[in-house]
Amino acid sequence: MNQEKTSFVYVTYIRSTPEKVFEAITKPEIARRYWGHENVSDWKPGSGWEHVRADAQRTVQLVGKVVEVAPPTRLVITWANASQAEDPAGYSRVSFDVAPYDGMVRLTVTHDELEAGSGMDKGIQQGWPIVLSSLKSLLETGQGIDVFAKPKSAA
Repeated sequence: MNQEKTSFVYVTYIRSTPEKVFEAITKPEIARRYWGHENVSDWKPGSGWEHVRADAQRTVQLVGKVVEVAPPTRLVITWANASQAEDPAGYSRVSFDVAPYDGMVRLTVTHDELEAGSGMDKGIQQGWPIVLSSLKSLLETGQGIDVFAKPKSAA
């Protein structure tokens, strides 16, 4: 039985260059500053990549393969929880499209091939907006935001 698939698209505009945005996605030392994780790979098609928590434990949380790389305009990777790495059905796909836009950059992140209603589907709907807001903040101000922040409950 095939599960229904869904996708998530997020577009943001960043006062930066395509090269700096692409580097922020692919260079571990930059990603840790806005994501709290490092994206580790040699970024060649067919290579693996790991999303490693930038803390003392260095836990690998996500894994996948590099599908397409065209610096500084496009990166496509597969994406799965490390615990589901052996299950082909557990993978989704993320595309980063970076385009110059009137002195800025338009970054479009498309996360598709997601199992509708899954934990990953729900998680990325909360995760991508704060991660990409933090990326924008880092590149525009030099400081990311706390991607692990939780909303305050009403008293």
